[in-house]
Amino acid sequence: EVQLVESGGGLVQAGGSLRLSCAASGFTFDDYAIGWFRQAAGKEREGVSCIRSSDGMTYYLDSVKGRFTISSDNAKNTVYLQMNSLKPEDTAVYYCAAGLITAIQAMGVSNSASYYYWGQGTQVTVSS
Repeated sequence: EVQLVESGGGLVQAGGSLRLSCAASGFTFDDYAIGWFRQAAGKEREGVSCIRSSDGMTYYLDSVKGRFTISSDNAKNTVYLQMNSLKPEDTAVYYCAAGLITAIQAMGVSNSASYYYWGQGTQVTVSS
């Protein structure tokens, strides 16, 4: 059974930090890229970051570049999203997702349709 389990969300003041974790199981980690998406209330889901664990390739949404860092612990099949200098506009439910590398190459790293498996989401709230 494929599982993606997010953790690490919470409430933080603007300028603070959080680290999200995504523990994956049930599939061959190296065949997939792991992405983080977020969806704020009333807005569309957007791709925040992605990592291809096989070679370390990463992607970041422009608005989080320099503030967020994605990393992967292949031994633990876990991907992390370190979020620093958080802003109120980062408030959203954050989801991790897994997509076959071939699908992501075909449809795009920030396209949610590229990802087949999804976690349940974790709430991140940044207060001003």
